[in-house]
Amino acid sequence: MPLFERPPLETLAPAKDRWTPLYLEHGRLEVDDSSVKWIGADRLLCRIPVATVSALILGPGTTVTHAAIKACAESNTPVCWTGEDSLRFYAFGLTPNHTNDMPRLHAEAWADKRRRTQIARAMFKMRFPDLEVESKSVKELRGMEGLRVRTLYAQFGLQHGVTWKGRNYNPSNWEIADGINKALSTANASLYALCAAVICSLGYVPALGFVHDAGTLPFVYDVADLYKHLTSIPAAFLAVRQDPKDDGELVRRLLKQGVEEEHILQRMPKDLAALFQTTEAAPFLAGGRPPSAIA
Repeated sequence: MPLFERPPLETLAPAKDRWTPLYLEHGRLEVDDSSVKWIGADRLLCRIPVATVSALILGPGTTVTHAAIKACAESNTPVCWTGEDSLRFYAFGLTPNHTNDMPRLHAEAWADKRRRTQIARAMFKMRFPDLEVESKSVKELRGMEGLRVRTLYAQFGLQHGVTWKGRNYNPSNWEIADGINKALSTANASLYALCAAVICSLGYVPALGFVHDAGTLPFVYDVADLYKHLTSIPAAFLAVRQDPKDDGELVRRLLKQGVEEEHILQRMPKDLAALFQTTEAAPFLAGGRPPSAIA
């Protein structure tokens, strides 16, 4: 049997049962003795069970072999690349999902303007169930979201005693950003990697967003927004309160803790299935029927 031959779908751990992402920097990811291993700059070796990890996040100073990427792809484990201290989310490696049923359904929902608006409204209701959104356009939803998020930032600033002057940073010069903006960028980049991992593993299309429409990952941003108020935002403010000079390690640890406490990996597949009105275990159509069964 060839090394890392593609395993049957039923033998792979589903997204909801996998570990939170692993962040790696300054080292080498390779394959040896039929397993994926990480060799750090300090020469310490760590073997990684890639089939049970939701994603590998690679920071600066990392190299990766072809065999290691092949092993991750065959385990449906995305690899994501981020900037220094995870301040920027650069890209991800698309995993070869086992079927094309979900991408087709995602594309059909996105192409239908009525359904696209319905899903955008449903996403907003997941975050703000007390607001009436049935009569709102997507443009109006974006405006409402911006207002609610700005209010949320201010509330967390008061709660944690962190000075908040607004979401302000320059991607070309991170050093001029204040501590809380750096912490938010760090936490959000890691959350994007987690969302990209689940989205790709389940077969959704990262490029087809319902609220966001710019860039190459609008659906990743859509999904991440469902959980920022539970994960990345509180992690960032708490990290700055505990250590204003945090280099990113603390905020990532607090984010991981929040993801686990809020059961995000377990919730995300269910929430996505609800948005698209599919069944979680068999994401074809409502009732789990494959497209070929529909007249």
